[in-house]
Amino acid sequence: MRQVVLDTETTGLEVKQGHRIIEIGCVELLDRRLSGVNFHEFVNPERPIDEGAQAVHGISIEQLQDKPVFADIVERFLDYIRGSELIIHNAPFDIGFLDHELQLAGDYGCISDYCTTVDTLVMARSRHPGQKNNLDALCKRYEVDNAQRVLHGALLDAEILADVYLRMTGGQVSLFDETDSQCTEGRQATVSGRPTGNDLPLTQELTVVTASEKERQDHEAFLQRIAAQCGGESLWASVQKTETEAGS
Repeated sequence: MRQVVLDTETTGLEVKQGHRIIEIGCVELLDRRLSGVNFHEFVNPERPIDEGAQAVHGISIEQLQDKPVFADIVERFLDYIRGSELIIHNAPFDIGFLDHELQLAGDYGCISDYCTTVDTLVMARSRHPGQKNNLDALCKRYEVDNAQRVLHGALLDAEILADVYLRMTGGQVSLFDETDSQCTEGRQATVSGRPTGNDLPLTQELTVVTASEKERQDHEAFLQRIAAQCGGESLWASVQKTETEAGS
């Protein structure tokens, strides 16, 4: 299964006010594992950046003057996400901006023409109603290290969201990964502090302890009490009788 965790940074909050995308960051998950194949681009929005937005992501228009416009990267971007499942936190925000950019770039339709989308904000609100469910809150809840997140950044936020998503939807998907050999050595050593079968000498003999005569008598008396209370023969006595008859 191929999933793409995506985040964007923009010139402002409202696409209807003509705000544009200035950064796209994506990380790829193959069968719930980071592949290391990412997509990351800064984009020249060809318009000013709101002060409030710049205070969040720290990107100035001067830094974007030599960057490509969205139309220059649209083909590579669509090739990257095509056929995947997009994982986005507060998906309507990012999808709204991406659909707008596709319209401005030409006859590219909309994001839903290329892939499906999962909104982790909706997922988090369903699992944790009445609590904060922004990315920082989820990092704290799922013990994801976001110490580097002083300012928002599309690629960094996508990487953090990927970690949050994996933990929120089941965490580790297999018991052992590339550290199999180390884990195996640990399992062979002890289980709950006891030696495992791999540590027992091949010549070790098992000791069989049989019941004493008194223990046999006590057991028989116990079976008789069960039979008296139930009005019939106990299952244990019935099995013993069958085994005795079979042996004779």
